[in-house]
Amino acid sequence: MKLVTYNVQFGVGRDAKVGLERIAASVADADIIALQEVTRNYPTNGGIDMVAGLTALLPDHYHVYGAAMDIDFGALAPNPPKPALRFQFGNMLFSRWPIASSRNLLLPRSRTYDKANLQRAALEGLIVTPLGPLRFYSVHLDHVNMDERIMQIRYLKERAFGYPKEGGSITGAGEYGFPEPPCPEGFALMGDFNMRPGEPEYAEMAGAPDPLFGHRIVAHHPVDASRLAGPPPEESVSWTDLTGAGKHSRLDYCFVSAGLAPHVKDCWIDNDADGSDHQPVWTVLE
Repeated sequence: MKLVTYNVQFGVGRDAKVGLERIAASVADADIIALQEVTRNYPTNGGIDMVAGLTALLPDHYHVYGAAMDIDFGALAPNPPKPALRFQFGNMLFSRWPIASSRNLLLPRSRTYDKANLQRAALEGLIVTPLGPLRFYSVHLDHVNMDERIMQIRYLKERAFGYPKEGGSITGAGEYGFPEPPCPEGFALMGDFNMRPGEPEYAEMAGAPDPLFGHRIVAHHPVDASRLAGPPPEESVSWTDLTGAGKHSRLDYCFVSAGLAPHVKDCWIDNDADGSDHQPVWTVLE
């Protein structure tokens, strides 16, 4: 089972041109696809509806979209235009198999005055896969505030680990005559975490390495799939600053629950994809 996560940067590629076709081509072979920075009515990409565009380009996949930020800036004008033009910014999940249920988990945030701070989210999808029922999350954390990222990681882990106890979109569905959805323990958190290996946020997510034994697989921390197969995160790059400042970092990951760790067989970064300033990160589960 192939998983891929890709921050698609509003559809704007390395050449500063919008191209949804190349984004779809880069991920079409995956069974589960997590996308971030998917927009509607965003001025930088010409206001295109990326949800409709990507859905049309990936017809063999089921999909869900979660708008983290949804705002009509025109509503703040003295004479608001009609119809409203809603600016949406969020995450998508595509799946080769039906997405039984989904939730858009809005992550904690704080008010800023000097830098734009958008509402961020983790889009959850419950999917019955060949490995059984599993949960997949398309995650996008804040990019300007370390404290906020740590708050978001703590909340995300609470929801991910608490799912079997809390349930997902519905519990007690039998009252309405529907089958009860499964509550699997297994999950994968995929996305742009805006953190680098060795930073406090990374330790908050995956645990701090032991001085002698390094990162261990424990029940209460998700496991970085790239530490199980593929290049270590310290040695890889998934984002490049296209402004010419020469910055590059590993910001994108797939973290799996400890029970799924034995199923991770491969992990790599597609360095040839040119549809964004990020690169797709692939993981194979068997």
